[in-house]
Amino acid sequence: LHDLGLVDINEPFKGLLTQGMVLKEGSKMSKSKGNVVNPDHVVDQYGADTLRVYEMFMGPLDASIAWSENGLESTRRFLERIWRLYVAEDGSLSERIQDVENPALERVYHQTVKKVTEDYEILHFNTAISQMMIFLNATKDQAIIPKAYAQGLIQLLAPLAPHICEEIWQKLGHQDSISHVAWPSYEEALTIEDQVEVVVQINGKIKAKVMVEANMAADALGDLALNLPEIQAQLEGKTLRKVVAIPNRLVNIVAN
Repeated sequence: LHDLGLVDINEPFKGLLTQGMVLKEGSKMSKSKGNVVNPDHVVDQYGADTLRVYEMFMGPLDASIAWSENGLESTRRFLERIWRLYVAEDGSLSERIQDVENPALERVYHQTVKKVTEDYEILHFNTAISQMMIFLNATKDQAIIPKAYAQGLIQLLAPLAPHICEEIWQKLGHQDSISHVAWPSYEEALTIEDQVEVVVQINGKIKAKVMVEANMAADALGDLALNLPEIQAQLEGKTLRKVVAIPNRLVNIVAN
């Protein structure tokens, strides 16, 4: 508006996001159609946090997305899993959360803090929630959850689900509000994968998958693929024409 000469002051923001519409059975919600979802009823049935997280998880903010009761149920189950991770049946803090280290969760935790932080900055809330789900799944088979990681996760989730996170924060032993503490930090070096899965193709068709050192050079990656027993067996009697190796992704062997 300022650039157009319509107002005397600069706009008080750097960008504008136009949000998409929430659709009901493929149509725009409107009172005249009688297809409006009353948020008060949703809060009464599922809770405010479930509604907040579901709305952010539905998809990109600028996309038009269909409303789904099943999506609400899934979101509530996610928050229930979060609660059970932290809170024992008697209401006390879970014994799984201890002030110790657990190397098995180190990389995925730092990846989660990085991903969520970056996604929040660009308003990609749906992918931020997906990453928190990845971390939650990683804790499933772990007997011990480092308290530092438990606190970090709940801080990441708090902007979307403030009520449950505030209560869990108190159970973690804090007297101050979770909204007043510094944002979790991560170490870039700890976000990098040591190994990656590479697909091996022959003439464009997948023949094998192999775990290799991350960022392995293309020549070394191609040689490794050619020496896999299952690849050698399928190349027997054929003439090798070309090997195309893309680090961290795939090797395509051309032969006839």
